Amino acid sequence: VQLQASGGGLVQAGDSLRLSCSASGRTVSRSIIGWFRQAPGKEREFVAAVSGSGDRVHYTDSMKGRFTISRDNAKNTVYLQMNSLKPEDTAVYYCSKAHSDSAFPPIEPDFLFWGQGTLVTVSS
Repeated sequence: VQLQASGGGLVQAGDSLRLSCSASGRTVSRSIIGWFRQAPGKEREFVAAVSGSGDRVHYTDSMKGRFTISRDNAKNTVYLQMNSLKPEDTAVYYCSKAHSDSAFPPIEPDFLFWGQGTLVTVSS
């Protein structure tokens, strides 16, 4: 499976963006998909994950209420809606697919398949 994140860009603090993670090669409708981000000079951090059916979601505490993960399995796509963006949200955002035996919520080592990221830059 190939994953491609898109939708990043340069925005101002307080703006919103919606990122998309498109999968190709095979369906991901039964797979847990997660979003991660990596800011310059920092380690990668988990953002959010959604179950295969979309009925369960999990967020890093600091992003609850501002970020919303969702999916459209008909389009083989997972979204990350980001509202009230802050300069500290500046990072490359990646989506990833967890292995098929992952429990929910997943842990980071469960994520084995990674796509190219999309850069989000939030100016103050």
